[in-house]
Amino acid sequence: MFAKVLFGKVFADRGYIRQELFESLFGQGIQLVHGLKAKMKNKLMPMWDKIMLRKRYIIECINELLKNKANLVHSRHRSIHNFIMNLCSALTAYCFFENKPEALPVYVEKSRQLELFSC
Repeated sequence: MFAKVLFGKVFADRGYIRQELFESLFGQGIQLVHGLKAKMKNKLMPMWDKIMLRKRYIIECINELLKNKANLVHSRHRSIHNFIMNLCSALTAYCFFENKPEALPVYVEKSRQLELFSC
């Protein structure tokens, strides 16, 4: 399971949730954040989690852009070095896209310079 190396919060679709999955992730220190199914009891959720749950589609949109336009392929690599090189090249190509979806309102300078790390 991929979640063995994760920590913090995992945002999931409603279709993936089961009580056993929730309990196993919670035992590993991972909080599963998801929407409610039709017959589930309502539960309190921090406002930040609600906002991020609504913004999941933007992550899906960025993944779609990386796969289709930047040619990110995640299944053909035989070594971790090739995977990282392909990922870096796809992210570099993504930096030069004109229209990028925004998950959160952040200020991005309107220059065409490549910035890898920012503080």
